[in-house]
Amino acid sequence: MSARYEDVVAQLTGPGAPFELVVEEVGGRPQTNFKNRERSLREKIANAAARGDAECMVYGERRISYADFAREVWGAARGLRARGFGRGDRLAVLSYNCPEWISALFGATSLGGIGVGLNGWWAAEELDYGLRDSGSRVLVVDDRLWPRVEKVAREAPDLETVFYIGEDPPPGTQPIAEILEPCDEIPDDPIDEDDPWVILYTSGTTGRSKGCITTHRGTIAQVLGIGFNRISTAILDGALPAPGDGQTVSLLSSPLFHVGGLHSNVCTLISAGARMIFLEGRFEPEKVLQLIERERVQNWGAIPTMLHRVVHHEKVRDYDLSCLKGISFGGAPTAPETVDKALEVLPIQPSFANAYGLTETHGVATACSGKAFLERKTSAGRPIPVLEMEIRDEDGAPCAPGQLGEVCFRGPTITPGYWNRPDASAETVVDGWLLTGDLGFVDDEGFLFVVDRAKDMILRGGENVYCMEIENCLADHPEIDEAAVVGVPDAELGERVKAVVRRVDGSTLAGEAVRSHVAARMASFKVPDFVDFIDRPLPRNPSGKLLKTELRGQASRFAEEPDDA
Repeated sequence: MSARYEDVVAQLTGPGAPFELVVEEVGGRPQTNFKNRERSLREKIANAAARGDAECMVYGERRISYADFAREVWGAARGLRARGFGRGDRLAVLSYNCPEWISALFGATSLGGIGVGLNGWWAAEELDYGLRDSGSRVLVVDDRLWPRVEKVAREAPDLETVFYIGEDPPPGTQPIAEILEPCDEIPDDPIDEDDPWVILYTSGTTGRSKGCITTHRGTIAQVLGIGFNRISTAILDGALPAPGDGQTVSLLSSPLFHVGGLHSNVCTLISAGARMIFLEGRFEPEKVLQLIERERVQNWGAIPTMLHRVVHHEKVRDYDLSCLKGISFGGAPTAPETVDKALEVLPIQPSFANAYGLTETHGVATACSGKAFLERKTSAGRPIPVLEMEIRDEDGAPCAPGQLGEVCFRGPTITPGYWNRPDASAETVVDGWLLTGDLGFVDDEGFLFVVDRAKDMILRGGENVYCMEIENCLADHPEIDEAAVVGVPDAELGERVKAVVRRVDGSTLAGEAVRSHVAARMASFKVPDFVDFIDRPLPRNPSGKLLKTELRGQASRFAEEPDDA
């Protein structure tokens, strides 16, 4: 007789259990959290150091043990403190995934400082905004992205020091090695659970990115929630690992400036004592296949777009992928066809996990994995046990199972708000409840199905694209009378960006010129993949609101083939 989910939850979260739950008062409200938790990310690194010579990170030919990683983090803390960096100060990182990214950030936050993840796709204007808005005193940047930020870094009013990852640091920068001298002394600066840990920028309907605050408390609770899901799924599926199975090997390919890469992957893998295999540089499907075979990767946390490209790659059957036991994904709609293709081409059936969450939930809020996922490939799963979930109708009342409404969460993983944006914070988190703006329903067993977004956002290959931001950019073009931006479904990227443009009278503006206009001002993932031209006014309701449901449709016949992401 198979175990019931409710019984497994009780088994894992009851008194004395590994995921025991307690109710505490936080901010004047009762809050459920895991009893046996670390109180800061610094404590997490200190615990990880006890794993000694076990490999923590593999980056090309470099192999870094857990003990050496921790000593590098403490060294970064010492080096930053010597330069006057301390509690509440911000350190921004603009870099491709690499060990220095993680060591520098954990070093800063071990002093009570705040990390800032800058989006590696951003254009110079967006980077300027991120540095100024966060008030970062320190910037860590790699050699590939330095040319994009060089000018704005020299002009950012609060920026004092730039640490450079790469050979021959340019004038005005310092080599990152200067603050990564190994050290055994663990900082003892005060850190509160609710102190900001990292600020990650997420787009907003106002057209400007918002710095979402993630805390030590929220990050640690989310990590434990992922651990709970992994163990509960194994119990339900009868697939508990055998004793002595050894260290888990996991491929890290999600960008660290995303909550999925930093919080749900890195922090979770460090907690599990996994060996993290870094994907160097830009994503390339065959590079992933090579790494899985060479490093005998067992688990891969993928963006759906990446999984799509790998399983459809012409050489996917040429590599030995028999080691791959688990694939998790999130951050964008995942086409069931992609999962079916993976089942077809992979030599063994991996355990799949689909997660739903936001930066505002510190990452994973719900998860559907193992046999439950194969039975419900479009479900986002059940919430982690410390989160309350409600589906609310337009009047704010709870919806019945099967009834569509806004997805809302409350618990320790909910953001305290946005950096320098009390107005947006108050609109998004109300009485402790996060109003996600996503529309969904739950079935009779409590599985969440997210079906649409109330907020005007496109999820393109795991990147949040807000339509208004691009529409404002298009409105600045002298030959564009009006424009609307919508998402169109795409099996590979989840969605692609389409602009519907009405030109001024007499204009012969071409689609490529529209794309070039956006590309000169915004990150490449925000550039419309398709451009439609219409001769009539854009459809609107009596109050003037655009009727975007009439504009979505399919990819435009006017557009050139979209660029690869």
